[in-house]
Amino acid sequence: MAKVTLKGYILVPEKDLQEVRRELVNHRRLTLEEPGCVSFIVTESAESPLRFDVFEEFVDRQAFALHQARVRASRWGQVTVDVVRHYEVLE
Repeated sequence: MAKVTLKGYILVPEKDLQEVRRELVNHRRLTLEEPGCVSFIVTESAESPLRFDVFEEFVDRQAFALHQARVRASRWGQVTVDVVRHYEVLE
């Protein structure tokens, strides 16, 4: 099976910025603990504090789908509901 890579960025509304920063620590830990997670890197942009660059790799489509499902049901999913996502998913 082909590895799945997601890359891009999110734009966080200013009203949600502090909560996103706080919850990102937990979200990163939980994602890296997921079976099939190869890499998970989220960094706040030096040019814009509202932009976070995202890079994720999973061993296959199934691991990626499980990650997406976990995110939707998580606290991270709640605090990022208004985030604008700019992603590209490659297989």
